[in-house]
Amino acid sequence: MMFVDSHCHLEMESYQSDREDVIRKCIDEGMEYILTVGTEESYFESVIDLVDRYPIIYGAIGIHPHNARDYSDRTEDVIRQAVKHDKIVGYGEVGLDFFKDHSPRDIQKAVFARQLALAGELDLPVIIHSRDAKKETIEILKREYKSGRGVIHCFSYDRAAAGEFLDMGFLISIPGTVTYKTAGALREAIHYIPPERLLAETDAPFLTPTPHRGKRNLPWYVKITIAAIAAELNITTEKMAGILRDNFVKLFLKQ
Repeated sequence: MMFVDSHCHLEMESYQSDREDVIRKCIDEGMEYILTVGTEESYFESVIDLVDRYPIIYGAIGIHPHNARDYSDRTEDVIRQAVKHDKIVGYGEVGLDFFKDHSPRDIQKAVFARQLALAGELDLPVIIHSRDAKKETIEILKREYKSGRGVIHCFSYDRAAAGEFLDMGFLISIPGTVTYKTAGALREAIHYIPPERLLAETDAPFLTPTPHRGKRNLPWYVKITIAAIAAELNITTEKMAGILRDNFVKLFLKQ
């Protein structure tokens, strides 16, 4: 069985001391593809280094809403250069985060719209971050991003929101939070999303699934999330892993 983690952050400081060991363990655990996502300019070089060194790792780059205040014309020029690498296969994660508000909301909205335009120009699927900003995210996507080519990363809303994103054409990615007792709305939404529109992710080092909650998340823990999705849909983990793998390849690798 081959597994895919469609979203993690292996370039982050959390893996500084044992990154090679973690990646070797990913290979041993049967990971076929890992998408590592650089969320600010300081990570872009590390993302490119990882995709160059490890065949199973692909990359995405973009400016996270936390860092929207740092976005500039120069940032855009850096991104245009970085995405020329053939293993940079996604743009993101970009969007809105009204939970932490690290950047002012008006700046988040403006930078989100600007990056959606750039993702369209560069012909890369977009990876959307949306936290406590459902209404505004949907409004901006409908206005600024007609193709709907991309994924709603770390989905945390309800079935109705899932329907809106699906209608726009997006895939929806399920994180390890699906294993939490409080995730009833997320588990309910899974039944509504067609399997061919699902992805699974760890968002490692964040959002560690049960039973490892409280510890650093690791890409192969995506197996736990995939098993949870499979249980909800009453199919085997092997079958679910295959569906999710095909969805990832179709969206990001165009195969």
